[in-house]
Amino acid sequence: MAQAPGKLPGASELPGEFDLIARYFAPLSAGMPGALGLTDDACTYAPPPGYDLVLTVDAMVAGIHFLPDDPAASVARKLLRVNLSDLAAKGAMPVGYLMTTAFTAETDADWVAGFAAGLAADQREYGIGLMGGDTIATPGPLSLTLTALGIVPTGRALRRNGARPGDVVLVSGTIGDGALGLKVLRHEFLDLPPAERRFLEDRYHLPQPRLRLGQALLASNLVHAMMDVSDGLVGDLGHIAEASGVGAILEAAAVPLSAAAAGLLADAPDLLPLILTGGDDYELLLTAAPDAVNDLLALGAEIGTPLSVVGCIPGHAAGERPVRVIDRDGVELNLATGGYRHF
Repeated sequence: MAQAPGKLPGASELPGEFDLIARYFAPLSAGMPGALGLTDDACTYAPPPGYDLVLTVDAMVAGIHFLPDDPAASVARKLLRVNLSDLAAKGAMPVGYLMTTAFTAETDADWVAGFAAGLAADQREYGIGLMGGDTIATPGPLSLTLTALGIVPTGRALRRNGARPGDVVLVSGTIGDGALGLKVLRHEFLDLPPAERRFLEDRYHLPQPRLRLGQALLASNLVHAMMDVSDGLVGDLGHIAEASGVGAILEAAAVPLSAAAAGLLADAPDLLPLILTGGDDYELLLTAAPDAVNDLLALGAEIGTPLSVVGCIPGHAAGERPVRVIDRDGVELNLATGGYRHF
């Protein structure tokens, strides 16, 4: 397993724990009055009347969730954005976040400065702030955990357990770019044009949490079930099916692909299982009644994040294989795995 980023020759040493917090992280809490400049043990926050809190947490470990030489700023932004994607899947508006950083002896001040700068950039983009957390040392590998907080009208948060027999399955954006981007970063697909390489790398490094779309889908009252695609389209559709007590059919030919992914697949059809199960997409996956499809497609177009119909909920209960993947001729594909699993 790859280890955490190494210290560059001449790189500055980390300051002490409290100086590190004051220098790099306290400025990130400036917009959160209840955080008290990170000078206390906890943050206070009261959601507006008529709103529920939505909380989600994700961890990232060097060598597993990011590459050792990934830029610190992009690591920070991905850590934040994968959590914002979970909020988007609930239709929530983000408020702030808590974070734990476990730095190794090889982590230097330059890396932490870049990490904090990445967080600051995305705080400005998404209008949120740091509410608190913890900073510790570890023998390795470098480990990062972030808990995002959002708000949603009381009792309205979208869930994965609402899919109904007869529903249509839709997904936002394009699928497979993140998994292919990781292969590009590992020096595969060397004949790919530079612009397409950069596109796929960016899709891996910088997910685009569909917050605006998620909030619009919630407001539409047309969505029965929704979650984000993080562990692979097939696996996450399986999560919806199992939670809802139904089965699902995914039409492989209908899955939306970027130009880069479509080109790679045309040259190497055996990439299809990776595209369908590789994960790191951070798109929204949802089900709705057939008569809602046109309105949903129009909503996606208006937001600027297209939605595509990729399957259906046929009505039978979830069984040993909750998702059947079929090709354009209706023949079932036998995939070795449904998606990414940690263990």
